[in-house]
Amino acid sequence: MHYNKIRKMDISNGPGVRVSIFMQGCVFHCKNCFNPETHDFAGGKEFTENTIKKVLELANKDYIVGLSILGGEPMHPKNREGTFQLAKAFKEKFPNKTIWVWSGYLFDEDLISEKNLKYIDVLIDGRYQEELRNPTLKYCGSENQRVIDVSKSLKKKKIVLLEQKEKVLQMV
Repeated sequence: MHYNKIRKMDISNGPGVRVSIFMQGCVFHCKNCFNPETHDFAGGKEFTENTIKKVLELANKDYIVGLSILGGEPMHPKNREGTFQLAKAFKEKFPNKTIWVWSGYLFDEDLISEKNLKYIDVLIDGRYQEELRNPTLKYCGSENQRVIDVSKSLKKKKIVLLEQKEKVLQMV
């Protein structure tokens, strides 16, 4: 398994300041993908225990609120084991920080049987579809994608979308 890059302070892939890792390899090749350099499974750098240690070190700061795992395709069968190893290690070290994962695979069709989903807080699922592109969406690129609250979905055995509450500023 390989990864493409790690961002130590990312503010565009999930709420707050996060560490992000972009896994290497994707079979979907969505039209106008924002990360085509991550498609080749042989590209990038080798994903090892040291990669996990590096991510944990970068996240060990008070201002880091979570980890974002993107791609490429972190939930491709070639990448799942490493993705879940990272998610498990992250949750064990930082139980109060969130893990967000982006995947072209669908939660209720392709991923629901994965016992390791318990380590993921939010899953943005569905392939990017250029014809459904909507730049006003928060955390998604196209209208078919869903921002799923994984723990609530697993408990209720149905998809529960994340409630995204906007902060209302009161002027005094």
